[in-house]
Amino acid sequence: MNIEEKPPFETPFAWIGGEAVVRALADRFYDLMDMEPGYKALRDAHGSSLDGARDKLFWFLCGWLGGPEHYTERFGHPRLRMRHMPFSIGVLERDQWLACMDQAMTELGVDPVLRERLNASFFKTADWMRNRGV
Repeated sequence: MNIEEKPPFETPFAWIGGEAVVRALADRFYDLMDMEPGYKALRDAHGSSLDGARDKLFWFLCGWLGGPEHYTERFGHPRLRMRHMPFSIGVLERDQWLACMDQAMTELGVDPVLRERLNASFFKTADWMRNRGV
């Protein structure tokens, strides 16, 4: 690894700014999903309230980014694919999730290098979560 490739922080969690920024990211993500027409299919998959989803995403992202394991402490292993099986997830929902998260990261001023790395990781996970072809 070249010195230029080495992240400036020990973990993405530290790089993004810790719990306060991760909370703001989860909240902004769900705010955007709730108000932007371009995320309608994604929003429709979430039911009437986003409160529980906000907390779960915040808890999950903290641990996934290398910070406190809030989600695992509450629910055990995330088992993302299994937990999302009840929801119909295709290319449209995947792409809306990715666009919404990218918009939230951009609006919060996440470092562009970190944002690019997270987008690549988010794509792999979001694509793996699809449970229908289209």
